[in-house]
Amino acid sequence: MPVPTSVETLLSSQNITYDLAATTPEGSDAVVWYQQHLRQQGAARSILLQDEIGRVQVVLGADRLLDLSAVNRHLSRELRAAEPDALKQFCEANQFQSVPALPQVAGLLTLVDQQLLERDSLLLDSGDDGQLIRVDSNEFQQILKDAIVCELSVALAPLEADDSGADDTVQIAGAIRNFTQLRVRQRLEETLELPPLSDTAQRIIKLRVDPNADISDLAQIVETDPSLAAQVVSWAASPYYSAPGKIKSIHDAIVRVLGFDMVLNLALGLALGKTLHLPKDSPNGELPYWQQAVYMAATIEGLVTAIPRDARPSFGMAYLTGLLHNFGALIMAEVFPPYYQQFCRLSEANPHVTPQTIERHLLKISRDQIASQLMDLWGMPEEVVVGLRQQNNPNYQGEYAVYAKLVYLARMLLRQHNIGSGPCEAIPEALFAELQLTRDKAEATVANVIESSDDLEHIASALNQS
Repeated sequence: MPVPTSVETLLSSQNITYDLAATTPEGSDAVVWYQQHLRQQGAARSILLQDEIGRVQVVLGADRLLDLSAVNRHLSRELRAAEPDALKQFCEANQFQSVPALPQVAGLLTLVDQQLLERDSLLLDSGDDGQLIRVDSNEFQQILKDAIVCELSVALAPLEADDSGADDTVQIAGAIRNFTQLRVRQRLEETLELPPLSDTAQRIIKLRVDPNADISDLAQIVETDPSLAAQVVSWAASPYYSAPGKIKSIHDAIVRVLGFDMVLNLALGLALGKTLHLPKDSPNGELPYWQQAVYMAATIEGLVTAIPRDARPSFGMAYLTGLLHNFGALIMAEVFPPYYQQFCRLSEANPHVTPQTIERHLLKISRDQIASQLMDLWGMPEEVVVGLRQQNNPNYQGEYAVYAKLVYLARMLLRQHNIGSGPCEAIPEALFAELQLTRDKAEATVANVIESSDDLEHIASALNQS
């Protein structure tokens, strides 16, 4: 497969000899395989940044995280990742599938990470997905004449180290001390006082452990919160559930459409979501909080239904974990506003990196850690605490691992449809086996969810505005 013409022209004009490497194996998901191969090989990739002055190209290893603040300090600018539409137009205009990892290939000011020059040979993204170029490091340096070489990245590996066995309380306390020392915000200790659990949520949690609780008890709690009641009725009345006739009350929603267990967990998830403010900032292209939550809950609902009946986990616990899977983002935005803004910009500039990795770079802790700690403090079920904490660890084997694995699977399936955040990852066959699902059934489940996107987005829109 030939490289883009402009890339070949640049290499030829500089008398650079190169070899072609990496073509997608037959039967593979091309995008997922190529992105993972870039990372595994430490290949160089390009990121397009922009501000009011113009565009800048940055070249760094795919196994590195771009430090956007370092770039802006070096250039005295306020650059951020190019918006998805602008990036698409740029690539189409230059006949690229991605921005090649070659300085000034499109005539832009280019910054090159110093770390790349420490390698004997380099693999470069050619701008044609599925095709890498191998060049000698000395020859690569021949085309750096007008580029700026500087330190502008950090290694990903230490940030992605398995922390499933970490003491989250100790790590969070250490992070707080670090923030105070750096004076990130004045009176940070006051800022870190997390909000109390709402009265409605407290009552629902108590109801969960009451063996004598019935439909009337649940309906009475939900009806005392008019906003919550309206949301539950709206959910049940959505075309997604195709309920016969008009939904007139909470009791009606429970009996005729959703069922006791689902309404119990739906109401709890909605009540918790309303405890914190929705972020005013977010990474470009990322769906709003409630839209992600609704898609995730619907996908997990379908996955649990597809599992053989005798092997199914608690439907309610799985649904609630899915609905709350991104609750940590709300906490980060509320408790650490300056850092959350930095997170958004870094996330845009590092689409190959998970949100949790970026958070460890900025905060030394991840959203999953702090969300699970808060759920534990609030007395939430252990299934939810574990599910949130381990949702990015498909290899976790502790008690209640099934809830974490379901969230991971649902997230990866949705990422294949550009829903959610972070890079796409190949889903291991072992995960399907553990959950007693087939890949075909799982993919059919998410396909059904995508087909119902209009109905789900109608539900999410009402939640975002409430």
